[in-house]
Amino acid sequence: MKDYVLSCESTADLSEKYLKERGIPFVCFSFCIEGKDYKDDYGHSMGIKDFYDSLREGKISKTSQVALGEYEAFWRPYLERGLDIVHVTLSEGISGSYNTACLCAENLREEFPERSIYVINSENASSGYGLIMSLAADRRDEGLSAKELSDYICELRSHVQAWFYTSDLTYLCRGGRVSKTACVFGTALNICPVMTVNREGKLEPVIKCRGKRRAKEACINKMSENCDDGEDYSGYFYICHSDCMADAESMRDAVEKRFPKLKGKTRIFDIGTVIGSHTGPGTVGIFFKGKVKER
Repeated sequence: MKDYVLSCESTADLSEKYLKERGIPFVCFSFCIEGKDYKDDYGHSMGIKDFYDSLREGKISKTSQVALGEYEAFWRPYLERGLDIVHVTLSEGISGSYNTACLCAENLREEFPERSIYVINSENASSGYGLIMSLAADRRDEGLSAKELSDYICELRSHVQAWFYTSDLTYLCRGGRVSKTACVFGTALNICPVMTVNREGKLEPVIKCRGKRRAKEACINKMSENCDDGEDYSGYFYICHSDCMADAESMRDAVEKRFPKLKGKTRIFDIGTVIGSHTGPGTVGIFFKGKVKER
């Protein structure tokens, strides 16, 4: 039995079932709609479909990171059992959760000086962050120590590539990632920006495409350029989507045609309520292990 626990946050956007199967406990972010608070808890507080429908109705979702006391309550039972902690956070370039987790770890080390607490910035988001957790769980199961696993994740994170597009610029505009003018003209011209998560762990628009078909092709081309083993790639491949399953399945079919060794291996996950608050509905992302990110 391992002498440490590998943990993460709900914004890894895998699924509750998958995380439980892999033995990865998680702590939840929160969001608020029309004055009511909810947990980003894989659809228990609010169903994923209901959440995205509320956004389409024009309701605003405001998100909250994990609080200092929530980290403490999450980790304390493991520390009291004599376990060390390897915790991976949402990208510091997107959220303050990394800094809060580090502060909590510092406080708890004073109380549990015999325990080690490793807090790692994933430099990723959504199912790219989730992909890191899957690969880390594999290495944990192979017998890596807590320190060895922490070092592995720090090396791995720059190799996890994320490419995604959105068919609705409203939410990027609201979050300040595109201007109001660009939103108006982009919507009129059916622009679907292709974005990545750069080496600083921040969202970065890279390509402007007319329509979802071209955006999908651009994402797949980026995968071909950057993944391990080129079109012979057979490693983990994740797709996430914000209530647009047909688009996610279309992406899966196109990728598996181009990368035949992936046939039947693709996993599709929902973009959760916190990440979805910023992407809005109509976003599709792909995630894979590959070259060190250039950007």
